[in-house]
Amino acid sequence: MIKRDRGAPEGFSFSTVEAAIKKAGRKDLALIVSEVPAVMAGCFTTNSVKAAPVSLCLRKIRSGRGQAIVVNSGNANACTGKQGMEDASRIISSVSKGLFIPASMVYICSTGVIGTPLPMEKINCALPTLTEGRGSSSIGEVARAIMTTDTFPKVIHKKIKIEGKTGVISGICKGSGMIAPNMATLLCFLLTDIAVEGKTIDALLREAVRTSFNRITIDGDMSTNDTVLMMANGLLGNRPITRNSEYLRPFRKALDEITSGLARLLVQDGEGATKTIRVTVRGARTVADAEKAAFAVANSNLVKTAVYGNDANWGRIMAALGYSGARFREEKTDISFNNVKVVKNGLANGRDREATDTLKSKEIRIIIDLHSGKSAAEILTCDFTEEYVKINAEYRT
Repeated sequence: MIKRDRGAPEGFSFSTVEAAIKKAGRKDLALIVSEVPAVMAGCFTTNSVKAAPVSLCLRKIRSGRGQAIVVNSGNANACTGKQGMEDASRIISSVSKGLFIPASMVYICSTGVIGTPLPMEKINCALPTLTEGRGSSSIGEVARAIMTTDTFPKVIHKKIKIEGKTGVISGICKGSGMIAPNMATLLCFLLTDIAVEGKTIDALLREAVRTSFNRITIDGDMSTNDTVLMMANGLLGNRPITRNSEYLRPFRKALDEITSGLARLLVQDGEGATKTIRVTVRGARTVADAEKAAFAVANSNLVKTAVYGNDANWGRIMAALGYSGARFREEKTDISFNNVKVVKNGLANGRDREATDTLKSKEIRIIIDLHSGKSAAEILTCDFTEEYVKINAEYRT
């Protein structure tokens, strides 16, 4: 019997099992299934080294259709050559047979250690239980099963009124390290029972990703497996949302709130992180300049360690701005920590101690005004701690 997940959109069911892919003791294989074929859209890593699942999904997404997603944690199935592609294809074939749907409608994602072949004997044993157990798990259990170094599952739901009916968009994601622009070591699955036209959902997803997952950084490293997939099965029964629909704006707003919310959860759960840092650059000549400046500061290990140590070391920020490639003038630049201005027109103004006191909070805002134009950008990041080094030094052990 398929269990109805009250928080999730209509017509989606979930399953999770333990395959002991990396180690025993936790569920690490998950399945998301729509009752009917769904409209699909996706965004993927821009890393030129792509995991086998990413390569397969890039082919499938051209159809704009799908019905199931199978995901494993503990192994990235990246840099595994021909065998990796064959293993991923075998998993897809097994799931399609178990669900009685075409293999073309099954997408696959993996996350975990790079360069190690999948333990196919273990996975093959677990797959029948996974497909037979369709509907036995919740969307939250899927969010937990796909975690690697994450410390908590990440799930957000939004309800929208459309044509007198209530539709739902749900989002889950994982990721806490190898997080950099153009997604990172990120897996995200967005599900909705609202009908959306194919080209429209593709455009909306790309824009949502651009302003959320592409505006965060934890450690400046980009993974080989980054994938965001969205499924719209239309079981709400509304007329499909298009670019001209009156419901486009509320749908876009809800989607943006979900992806931005998930992006924030990723940063809060950054490996070893103790603080969330919001870097805001104002007064830039162009948005591109603002982004260059904000990312340089957000990716600076010197800035991130200073924040961890409660040191309002604005010199590190100015240095990062200088190598960012953004066009600005040092003598016009202001810098603030949590609204305490420590630099005015490129010079210290004697408030470093006051700013240092504010860095003891968990939410830190660095505001930089270049006074060179009207453009702005905001990037989320976190502090850099000893725990980050420990986690990544022991990742394969």
